Amino acid sequence: MLNRRSETVKMTGKFKIKENVEIDRLFKIYREIVNYLINYAYENNITSFYKLKSKTYRNLREKYPNLPSHYIYTACQIATSIYRSYRKKKRRGEARNKPVFKKDSIMLDDHLFKLDIEKGVLKLSTPKGRITLKVYVSNYHMKFKDWRTGQAWLVKKDNGIFLNVVFSREVEIGEPKDFIGVDLNENNVTIALPNGFARFETREREIRTAYYVKRRKIQKKIRAGKKRKKLLEKYGKRERNRLNDLYHKLANKIVELADGYGIALENLKNIRKSIRYSKEINGRLHRWSFRRLQSIIEYKAKLKGIKVVYVDPSYTSSLCPICRGKLSPNGHRVLKCMRCGFEADRDIIGSLNIRLKALKMWGVSVPPESPSMKPERGRLAVIINTYNKSYG
Repeated sequence: MLNRRSETVKMTGKFKIKENVEIDRLFKIYREIVNYLINYAYENNITSFYKLKSKTYRNLREKYPNLPSHYIYTACQIATSIYRSYRKKKRRGEARNKPVFKKDSIMLDDHLFKLDIEKGVLKLSTPKGRITLKVYVSNYHMKFKDWRTGQAWLVKKDNGIFLNVVFSREVEIGEPKDFIGVDLNENNVTIALPNGFARFETREREIRTAYYVKRRKIQKKIRAGKKRKKLLEKYGKRERNRLNDLYHKLANKIVELADGYGIALENLKNIRKSIRYSKEINGRLHRWSFRRLQSIIEYKAKLKGIKVVYVDPSYTSSLCPICRGKLSPNGHRVLKCMRCGFEADRDIIGSLNIRLKALKMWGVSVPPESPSMKPERGRLAVIINTYNKSYG
C-alpha cells in the first residue's frame, strides 16, 4: 500500500429495547401518518419529498400537535420512497393495488433519539416528551461506543421491539499497488491473487435449496395458522443464521488473503433484472444473497485499511483474459480460447478477468500471457494454484 486516504465505514447495530406503552402508541400514530402521506402522493402524483412535505405539513401538525415535527419529516421520506417504488413497478406491470404501509417500523433521525451504549439507555422523543428506555447491550455492541450515530429504525416484531442504528467512523484506506479479483458463485468463491489462485467451496446452493424444500413441505402440509407461521419463521431464521456465519467466515478469509492488496468485486447491482433462465434456476438465483456477502467483505476490508473497488461484470466469463478472444466450452466447467489456446476453469477465468479489470482501472499494466490452469477441487479447502508469471 502506498498513499492513504480517509473513507467512511458504516455498520448497523441491532439493540433490543424494553417494551413501553408509549412506544406502542407511537407505532400506531406513525403508521397512520405514513399511509395518509402515501394516499396524498398517490392521489396527486407527487414523487418529491419536499413537495409532499410542503403540501401536508400544516394539516399533520394540526392533527398531531404534540408529535415532534421530525417524525413527519421521516414519514415523508418513507412515503415518497414507497410511492416511487410503486410507480416503477406499475410501469413494468407488476403493481396492481394502491400501496399501503403495514409495517410496525419508524425511521428516526438524530433529532429524535439519543443512545448511550455504556449506560444501556435510549432517550426517545414522543408526544409525551422525551422518555428513557432500557436497552439491552452485549459485548458486541460496545465496539460502537466511539462511532458516530446516524439514522435509526425502531422496529416491532413478535419477539420484541428493536432499535437498528447505523453507525459510522472514518478509516484510513491505503492506495493499493495490486488487486485480488473475487468471483462470487453459488457454490464457491474463487480468488485471483498476484501469485496464484484460491477457491473456497461454500455449498451455499445446497444449503439454500434444502431450506427451500423444507419450507415448501411445511406450506403444503399446513395450509394456514400460527403453527405454519411459527415453523416457517423458525427455518427461515435458521437459514439466515447459517448463511450469515458462512459469509463472515468467508469475508475474514478473503480480507486475510488481501493483506497488502486491494479487493476487486463485480458490480452486480442489476443482475436480477437480466436473469432469464428456467423457473427453477431463476428462483435459485433470486434467493442467492450475493450483495450481502459483498457488503460484509467491503466493511471488513475497510476496517483493515484495504481498498475495495467494483468492476463491470460484462464478459468476465466469456472473453479470454489474455487476448480478449471468445472462449468456448472444453469439458466440464473448462473454457478454452480458440485464438491463443488459453484454457482454464470458468471460475478461475472470471476471477482473473475481475482482477485485470481492476488493474486497468487503476492504470496498472496487465500480463501479456498466462499458462493453462485447471485447478483441483477440495471441499471446504483453499486451493492455491501456482502461477509464477510476473504481472509486470
